[in-house]
Amino acid sequence: MFIGRQPVFPLLAARSCSPSKGPHLHCAPVDTTATVSPLTTSQIALADVTKRYGDRIVLDRVSLAVRPGEKVGIVGDNGSGKSTLLRLLAGQEPVDNGSLTVVAPGGTGHLRQTLDLPGSARVGDAVDHVLGELRALERRIHVAEAALGTAGTAEFERYAALVAEFDARGGHGADRRVEVGLRRLGENAPLDRERRLSTLSGGQRSRLALAATLASAPELLLLDEPTNDLDDEAVAWLEGHLRRHRGTVVVATHDRAFLERVTDTILEVDQDQRTVRRYGNGYAGFLTAKAAARARWAWEYEQWRDEVARQEHLADSGIGMLAEIPRKGPRAFSGAGAFRGRSRAHGAQSRIRNARERLQRLTEHPVPPPPQPLRFTGRVEGTPTAEGTSTASAHLEDVLVEGRLYVPSLTLDPGDRLLVTGPNGVGKSTLLQLLAGELTPDAGVVRRPRRVGFLRQQSAPDDAFDARTLLAAFAAGRPGHPDEHADALLALGLFHAADLAVPVRNLSVGQRRKLELARLVTAGPLDLLLLDEPTNHLAPALVEEIEAALACYTGTLVVVTHDRLLRERFRGPRLELPLTAAEKTPRQTTGKTRQN
Repeated sequence: MFIGRQPVFPLLAARSCSPSKGPHLHCAPVDTTATVSPLTTSQIALADVTKRYGDRIVLDRVSLAVRPGEKVGIVGDNGSGKSTLLRLLAGQEPVDNGSLTVVAPGGTGHLRQTLDLPGSARVGDAVDHVLGELRALERRIHVAEAALGTAGTAEFERYAALVAEFDARGGHGADRRVEVGLRRLGENAPLDRERRLSTLSGGQRSRLALAATLASAPELLLLDEPTNDLDDEAVAWLEGHLRRHRGTVVVATHDRAFLERVTDTILEVDQDQRTVRRYGNGYAGFLTAKAAARARWAWEYEQWRDEVARQEHLADSGIGMLAEIPRKGPRAFSGAGAFRGRSRAHGAQSRIRNARERLQRLTEHPVPPPPQPLRFTGRVEGTPTAEGTSTASAHLEDVLVEGRLYVPSLTLDPGDRLLVTGPNGVGKSTLLQLLAGELTPDAGVVRRPRRVGFLRQQSAPDDAFDARTLLAAFAAGRPGHPDEHADALLALGLFHAADLAVPVRNLSVGQRRKLELARLVTAGPLDLLLLDEPTNHLAPALVEEIEAALACYTGTLVVVTHDRLLRERFRGPRLELPLTAAEKTPRQTTGKTRQN
């Protein structure tokens, strides 16, 4: 057994507890679905909250509210402040300005992305740390119990209240729930309490922290990327667990399927405005609202352009009218003719002045153009290779990479779409590297087209590239001066003008990913597009744009992804790795991609 504490005291009636201010979580109510707080107002309320680190403002005058029982998803770019917001809600960091109120009588549980314990700590230490308030309450019960022999009425009542609180938090079953949670999250073998954390993989540490957090069954769950390191079966169990959770859930995640299936409210952390926007009606409502906002932006931009053109026309026509009014002549400005001439001149001058004033206001407060839709450009006709023109986009025959991958035969025709699946470590990324020409096989033949675009899962370190500015890195290998490519980069809406001079080494992981994406979508027509985990480190709204762009791509496409929505929506054959020499037919669902 993993952990086997049993209560040594009678269990009495329950009462609620106050929220924890500790470093991790805490307070667990009676059962694993938590107790809903009998609140009639907001459970979480932020009013003009500002959070900064040194001179950098992360959140600026944020106001929002979360009602009891809501399932809230936090989305945004990497580094936008999602984890910061969760730490503020957990009471682990103070706000710099404004007020933050969290009311959770049934306790608060906070899952960080990493378990903050040294490698020398043991598994049991980690569980005790996460269940810290329950452990402290249990110790208080033992102390009170030891003094019952000489206790008076007040001491008996205090003891009874402590026991009732422990029972209300489900303290006697928490250890067992950790064990069950670990098993459902994919940890098939029990973890020994004495095992050191340094011997666990990163995934095991994450699953341990998540299982213990869920086992505490708090009223308010604050989870930071809980689906990391989980397979599909484990994520499905987690989704069901959180949907049944009768308390409030606030979760930061990039997992679009999770957002779609669990959340009813979305909070978007806007890195540019340093604020948080709330969207109702779940993930679908969020996407609908974002699409409406994009359409409204495009309409406002067109209205602004039309108004600029109208005012320019008014100014030009006024100048033309003024030029036609006679300026000299014996009777031009005498009598009735003079009055009409002066009147026309004054009218024209007034229109010119008004139009110019309006133009100045429009140019001083322009509506920026909306981002251009992302687009991957492809070619579907026969493509040139090193061996000459071929009807196939790529072909692999009896290809072997020792210890990593074997492909008996694989042919990709122009326009084919292939999703490569399989567990970690079976060679999915290796296959893409072969198709991209970045890896030479130990045996076999690989033919590929000349125009190949490759979005790598992780770029190799390159000090020279990292020293360049964002704009110089985007323009690398392209003709002309880097400044000539600024408009093309900014038009995508992935970066702002102020970002262009930032060195690549100072970019966040998400910004680096967007840089690679920008280079790919502006690379021109591609015969073969290879995408290795294209949704990693990107906000869900941008991932939706990428998916829409892929639907319109006409070239040959090969994708490796853990994104469940992308896999579910993918239209084309699926190649499951690993392959063996005996496999002469494709393990794929649909499509015409040939594995001979």
